[in-house]
Amino acid sequence: MDINDVLAHLPQRFPFLMIDRVETLEPGKRIVAIKNVSANEPYFPGHFPGRPIMPGVLILEAMAQAAGILVFRTLGTKPDEKSVYYYAGIDNARFKKPVLPGDRLEIEVSIDASKRGVWKFSCVARVDGAVVTQAGILCSVGSTGDSTA
Repeated sequence: MDINDVLAHLPQRFPFLMIDRVETLEPGKRIVAIKNVSANEPYFPGHFPGRPIMPGVLILEAMAQAAGILVFRTLGTKPDEKSVYYYAGIDNARFKKPVLPGDRLEIEVSIDASKRGVWKFSCVARVDGAVVTQAGILCSVGSTGDSTA
């Protein structure tokens, strides 16, 4: 999926869009997405001056966005103005190495389970093949006015 397909499957936009492309997508199973970490990212001047690193919370956000694409493709839908997709939980998040300007962040997300609009995922982020972040996440998908969100 190129950036246009990514934009069709996520409501986020600059500066909060964390996925640039999808390299592998197996609906119902897994996704491998890419975030090209540019020196021009709006958070680098403040995180941290003189030693810029990508905030861990934004790596977790990239995982959730990749998971969102996987969910919508698995369901055969695209988000609309009534779609809601929220974090419901983060388990065992581990940050092993910093992500720096110029890095190519590879995000792999696998579906563990889904029940009543809540999806559980196993996530790993890598730079040059080395694991930088791991987490289990829960996300809720539904529509406004729907009790599953």
